[in-house]
Amino acid sequence: MCICINCALVDRCQTYHQVETIHQQPHLTEEPSFEPIHPVINVNIYDYGQGMEWDVVGCESFVSDPGRWSRLRPGELIPT
Repeated sequence: MCICINCALVDRCQTYHQVETIHQQPHLTEEPSFEPIHPVINVNIYDYGQGMEWDVVGCESFVSDPGRWSRLRPGELIPT
């Protein structure tokens, strides 16, 4: 699972914005202002190359804020 959902910077992060784009999800912000330091992304390919899942699994800029994404998008399912 993407660590971004529990990061205080998720709504300003350029890397998370790119993950939203790849997953064709609505953006938390249209113009993210924060460039994270050394994000690490796992890309899982499934269904014989028909689908991909991108998850940020590490980032030197990560600031723990459990539930941040859910507070920004109340009532929506957490992206997986």
